[in-house]
Amino acid sequence: MMNEIVAAVNNVIWSPALIVLCLGVGLYFSIRSRFLQLRHVREMLRLMFDGKSSNSGVSSFQALTMTLAGRVGTGNIAGVATAITFGGPGAVFWMWVVAFLGASSAFVESTLGQVYKEKINGQYRGGPAFYIEKGLGMGWYAWIFAVATIFATGLLLPGVQANSIASSLQTAVGISPNVTAAVLAVALGFIIFGGVKRIATFAEIVVPFMALGYIIVACVVVALNIEQLPAVLKLIINSAFGLDAGFGAILGMAIMWGVKRGVYSNEAGQGTGPHASSAAAVSHPAKQGLVQGFSVYIDTLFVCSATAFMLLITGQYNVQAEDGSPMFTGIKGVAAGPGYVQTAMENVLPGFGSLFVAIALLFFAFTTIVAYYYIAETNIAYINRKINRPWLTFVLKIGIMGATVYGTVKTADLAWALGDIGVGLMAWLNIIAILLLHKVAFTCLRDYEAQKKLGLDPVFHPEKLGIKNAHYWEGKTDAELLSSSIANAALQDAEKAKS
Repeated sequence: MMNEIVAAVNNVIWSPALIVLCLGVGLYFSIRSRFLQLRHVREMLRLMFDGKSSNSGVSSFQALTMTLAGRVGTGNIAGVATAITFGGPGAVFWMWVVAFLGASSAFVESTLGQVYKEKINGQYRGGPAFYIEKGLGMGWYAWIFAVATIFATGLLLPGVQANSIASSLQTAVGISPNVTAAVLAVALGFIIFGGVKRIATFAEIVVPFMALGYIIVACVVVALNIEQLPAVLKLIINSAFGLDAGFGAILGMAIMWGVKRGVYSNEAGQGTGPHASSAAAVSHPAKQGLVQGFSVYIDTLFVCSATAFMLLITGQYNVQAEDGSPMFTGIKGVAAGPGYVQTAMENVLPGFGSLFVAIALLFFAFTTIVAYYYIAETNIAYINRKINRPWLTFVLKIGIMGATVYGTVKTADLAWALGDIGVGLMAWLNIIAILLLHKVAFTCLRDYEAQKKLGLDPVFHPEKLGIKNAHYWEGKTDAELLSSSIANAALQDAEKAKS
């Protein structure tokens, strides 16, 4: 009964309208910005390591890793496997399309997050709820987003990540899901009860290490089978456009699952990225917008592609038609998910592959749960501006730990379906908002580009651009903005010297 209700809700939320909206808005933003995701790649890389953290905010790199902690998760391993299972190899191409177009959406939403951020209890806070209220003047809509996001990231989405961790560890080393649930709950409690700074520091250390390590090992697997790569690329392209004889019948499913898992994985336009990006101490909102645009590339074009190539090159995947009948069977007795990737890597790297995937997924998924907590906490901070109920944060901490334990021991199908509801609900609410507010983000981009042409380190003055309600930025001098960008480096150096 529960599965049927969840499936019915999913069919409504993930109707073709949302697929069209995700792709259409990304294309529109790309054209409006003259494809900033191509023009500014070099600037994205430069800005990624610009600035340091302060007492109020985090550095651009820390904000990037906090965002990647959310973006790079089980969707990059299990999500790719399910996309191929239900959409065929062509789903991978549509994940790439979502990433390319979604980079412009990520720029818009993260720039807006910076424009309308606030300083609450000494920390920078921002996100869709803030820019919906201040930019659109629609407090009721902002509250709907905040409540939906707390529900999605605090209760629905953590279970997907936890379930994949439990599944992979059980496959690799036989650890009981009950043991995994207990360990995850304790580790999560240690991190989230430590505050935003501990979350940022944790993400800064773990995320680059885990992503780079996974990509390197995936490249080794591909290199050992390099002669098959041209055929795999041809299979992906042909399947994406219905040209492959075997998978041409599921063209619609390829697009739907590619977009669905693409949005789930890289989260561009979903509204999660702006929460972390708003915490960065920068002198101009477009700086963090550009950094966040590049994070989509890291997630999908690098990490998801690594998984897809491993599966398709080794043939360790299954594809099934809409009615559930098999279209291709490359692996038997393994449910769609991390088991595909573990089997693929174990075949190429015996005695190492399965355990490595389990460890990678442990880091990927756990950091994502931590990022979900930060997102939900930010929306509680938004609500507490009006009603001031500090105990809500404590309830969230207990709730997300409970959701993690629940997801660990429940079936994967139910966990994924609940997660899809959370992603789809946030995407609907946020994409409509950024579509209404995108002019503000592109005004910031033009201002940033104009200052760069003059050889300046861009600073943001909303009054000069006609942008209202950007209260954090109003009245600040260039020196103040630039000092926030370098973020009290002397103070930070002094703190390091003390330690």
